[in-house]
Amino acid sequence: MTIIDAHHHLWGGEVADGDYPWMTGPFESLDRPRTVRDLLPHLAASDVAGTVVVQARADLSETRDLLAVAARTPEIRGVVGWADFTAPTIDGELSFSRRISTLRSGAGGELLVGLRHDATSEPDPRWLTLPAVSANIRRAGELGLTFDLEITTREMAAAAELVERLPAVRFVVDHAAKPPIATGWSDAWAAGLDRIAAFPNVWCKISGLVTEADWSDWTVEQLVPYVNHAVSAFGADRALFGTDWPVCELAASYEQVTAAALECLAPLSPADLDAVMYRNAIACYGLGAGQPVEQSN
Repeated sequence: MTIIDAHHHLWGGEVADGDYPWMTGPFESLDRPRTVRDLLPHLAASDVAGTVVVQARADLSETRDLLAVAARTPEIRGVVGWADFTAPTIDGELSFSRRISTLRSGAGGELLVGLRHDATSEPDPRWLTLPAVSANIRRAGELGLTFDLEITTREMAAAAELVERLPAVRFVVDHAAKPPIATGWSDAWAAGLDRIAAFPNVWCKISGLVTEADWSDWTVEQLVPYVNHAVSAFGADRALFGTDWPVCELAASYEQVTAAALECLAPLSPADLDAVMYRNAIACYGLGAGQPVEQSN
């Protein structure tokens, strides 16, 4: 099987230092460099042929560095970066479109496949529907970029309104909208995910679930109901696999996360499993436009 990891991060090393305000408290142990050199052995051990690296810091300099790293790392097939979605949409040096053009003109710019902003960090749970934000997300779609929805149950209503309003934009829900696995099943999460899944322009990542469970006492069996619900809601043609490395290391290794996903998804047909673990990432992010993607057997 050919696998694409559609969600991981890099920081430190070739990615210039910056402020990661979320790396505090229980996340403080993540505050050390995680580089391509650290990543590659995990890819080899898990038979992962390609990846999508995702922003972890809200500034353009991190995105520029990630693109430059991707340009010299064949395993990285795409970059989901960051841009200021509150920037004015008029033409001008500080406009949203100009910033995207600047990113694309730099090293690795052709590998920019999507953008993301952490809506969970915004005080307003309806931040996604603010006029400037939704206008710039629309513009991102017009520029051929996917928008990653980093949301929880709190932001689901706004996310559903956004994806309905922008049917031409490709969206992907990160980490299945972070279900509260550690505290038990949530009907509000399940219903909210179902509402978003009703729109055909949205995909869902089977990623980041081990860190929503009890970090020291999670089991594959605990993950199965949430994976099943996400795959049932979106269908095997709109679900895609990601590790969320190195954040996942708070609870599990890269290899454990990959093995757990394969175990959860084992009831799928071979064709559906191939879609979730490989082909949906290509469809969602348009991977392979700038470089060949290995064909699965």
